[in-house]
Amino acid sequence: MVNFNGQLEEKVDASLTVENRGYKYGDALFETLKVVNGKIFFWEDHYFRLMASMRILRMDIPMNFTMEYLESEILKTIEANDLMSSSARVRLNIDRGEGGKYLPSENSDVSFNIVVERHDNPFYTIDDTSYTVDLYKDYFVPPGLLSGLKSNNKAIQVIGSIYAHENDFDNCLVLNTNKSVIEALNGNLFLVKGDKIKTPPLEDGCLKGVMRKQVLEILSKDVNLFVEESSISPFELQKADELFITNVIQGIVPITKYRKKSYANTFAKSIIGKLNAKARLI
Repeated sequence: MVNFNGQLEEKVDASLTVENRGYKYGDALFETLKVVNGKIFFWEDHYFRLMASMRILRMDIPMNFTMEYLESEILKTIEANDLMSSSARVRLNIDRGEGGKYLPSENSDVSFNIVVERHDNPFYTIDDTSYTVDLYKDYFVPPGLLSGLKSNNKAIQVIGSIYAHENDFDNCLVLNTNKSVIEALNGNLFLVKGDKIKTPPLEDGCLKGVMRKQVLEILSKDVNLFVEESSISPFELQKADELFITNVIQGIVPITKYRKKSYANTFAKSIIGKLNAKARLI
């Protein structure tokens, strides 16, 4: 079952029209959510990121798009798919409806749809599985906050994922036009060197990740760490002790190899318990 503007429909019958602006122009946003036993992880952060993104794209936010309303629609969809007592991955899509060319027509209204699927692991875990990455250098992301929106314009992520698959990499790291490393294809990047932790600033063009925010909050409480949001050059990658990727679905994913350099995952393992404790407080 999928949810179209509050109405549940069978997935096989649900469809968007060819006039949908999300389909025609990428005029849409989405949030990927982890829901465990009817609890949406970090929902408040997701909601406020979504509202801020809608304002940046000059979408007219409907009066009923409250945090409580959208949460109830997500849980209604979860329940309709018999996933209230398990773990689920949810995609909440927001688009500007239909009408207009680049300029939306006056009667184009913001709409939403919700799609859910079962997700196996309710907890955030780290194992010692090999995870190899490379730089994706065919195309670059312009720095700036617009690049950090979770919009439907994901061409680099798509072709970068194809490149990674064709070359037997698990992921790729993305560069901006200043040739700074800004993120992975599916999450934010953290670099560990001794007691120093770095992650690219939002101004470099990386995603304003919800899990990035949680990890930064955890790290900020450790007085023994020096944490900074600053640009990362490709040369720093091979000098790092650890690299890891963060996203809401997987939590923390340690990178084990980049080119000829292998990495430990000791630091990543040291904070995964704190991350699970943070999620349980929801």
